[in-house]
Amino acid sequence: MVRVKPGKSTRASHKKTLKLAKGYWMSRRKQIKKATEAVLHAGQYAYDGRKIRKRDYRRLWITRINAALQTHGIKYSAFIHKMKEKNVELDRKILAQLALDYPKVFQELIQKINN
Repeated sequence: MVRVKPGKSTRASHKKTLKLAKGYWMSRRKQIKKATEAVLHAGQYAYDGRKIRKRDYRRLWITRINAALQTHGIKYSAFIHKMKEKNVELDRKILAQLALDYPKVFQELIQKINN
């Protein structure tokens, strides 16, 4: 049986990895072993970052809503509780947008919930 060396497929795989590692620092963009490790870590960081971004946005929305509610003398937790009681189904993203861009509409919402 003839020995087959994986020249083409290995070279293609290496090229793909080195292309992904373009712009990395020092040998991480030139040496295949280090580039492979760097690309794998980068992929993991990117995956984690996509999850963390969702948490960060939710925290930002809650902070914005809370800041808008403080001017009206209402606590955030009490506001959310009253919203659930009155069956007002607006998510935090929309509430934060209302509080920031449309303060009059947000004030009307607060009055509706308090009644």
